[in-house]
Amino acid sequence: MERQPTAAAPERGRPGTDDSRRAIETVFRLESPRVVAAAARVVRDVGIAEELAQDALVAALEQWPRDGVPDNPGAWLTTTARRRAVDLVRRRETYARKLAELGRDLDTVQPFEEPADPDDIDDDLLRLVFTACHPVLSAEARTALVLRLLGGLSTAEIARAFLVPEPTVAQRIVRAKRTLARRNVAFEVPYGPDREARLGSVLDVIYLIFNEGYAATAGDDWLRPALCEDALRLARRLQGLMPKESEVHALAALLEFQASRTPARTDPDGRPVLLRDQNRRRWNRMLITRGITALARAESAGSGPPGPYALQAAIAACHAHAYAYEDTDWRTIAILYGLLAVRSPSPVVELNRAVAVSMAEGPAEALALVDALAGEPALRDYHLLPSVRGDLLTRLGRTAEARTELERAASLTSNTRERDLLLERLADLDAES
Repeated sequence: MERQPTAAAPERGRPGTDDSRRAIETVFRLESPRVVAAAARVVRDVGIAEELAQDALVAALEQWPRDGVPDNPGAWLTTTARRRAVDLVRRRETYARKLAELGRDLDTVQPFEEPADPDDIDDDLLRLVFTACHPVLSAEARTALVLRLLGGLSTAEIARAFLVPEPTVAQRIVRAKRTLARRNVAFEVPYGPDREARLGSVLDVIYLIFNEGYAATAGDDWLRPALCEDALRLARRLQGLMPKESEVHALAALLEFQASRTPARTDPDGRPVLLRDQNRRRWNRMLITRGITALARAESAGSGPPGPYALQAAIAACHAHAYAYEDTDWRTIAILYGLLAVRSPSPVVELNRAVAVSMAEGPAEALALVDALAGEPALRDYHLLPSVRGDLLTRLGRTAEARTELERAASLTSNTRERDLLLERLADLDAES
């Protein structure tokens, strides 16, 4: 990260207080998953690891405004958290046992020796995912904990994403960390049946992490590319770890296809560019090729009906194969969403199916599907429901109703860029009427 000089002291590496604070907040949001994972590898407790990461943040707030932002701020935070983790282990009465268990030289903080097993993997982030997805936790607790630790989301952001009260999310996270500590859950990528038992949750949370990077729930940025990169890397590592699992390859294919669009999803000013307006020559063809290969591996590894990630990857492949928006095979996409709705029923899947139907059959048919979702509790405060309905009403010439829906969508979203996009669409409606 480039250092920002102050007006009074223009030399390199002496940022002003406000610039330093912004830099620290940005870096910590990006790097906190790695910092937590590195500390958790030492202390074997995700709750304590998160506290140590926060300690490293406090140290940065104290030192960076004075000394300047380091050349590698992520490494600085990780090293600081690790050192504090080592100090904590040293202070414990069980230091000798911990030293033997960790098998590392705490003075140099070298990684401990991994078992000589070709099925093992040296990846702290993947360990953190599998630990947070332990079956002793409820599905809701796993999701909240992973989004907190790996997604870097605040409890308020997680609450908005899942449409639940913030205190509920906070309690889930606290209880999850206490449960992992009380049950002495190992910080590891498990083997055999234990690994398979957690796989579904691991795939789900990797997808959630990617989605938070692909379309941020809140904040000023439409994209958080670092989260997408972490999720994609984890999915690729899982492919090597579990090569016979069809849904592992399918998730990797889905993320490859989605990530391929990233260069075209924002304009030079960071504003969102919708799918129909994207310059597809900017799509990353290498990632599309990787997605095609991963989808083929999923199909060859699978037996029986395709799983939910295979169906979503097939949908993404339809978009990837269309060199122009007008070439998109919307009928096939609508059929695939119908299969997905049976395989993994969800109001959000039905909403996406309605969008595909609107393109394949027309807005009137799709509006009936969307209106049927109006009473779904999970979509009550979901901004994409009025957004989609507003688009359909616009296409049907019902401008006044469309304006009401788009205004509601803009009031519900917590992402600044997305709100601006919705307000621009409202302005276009006003200009046309």
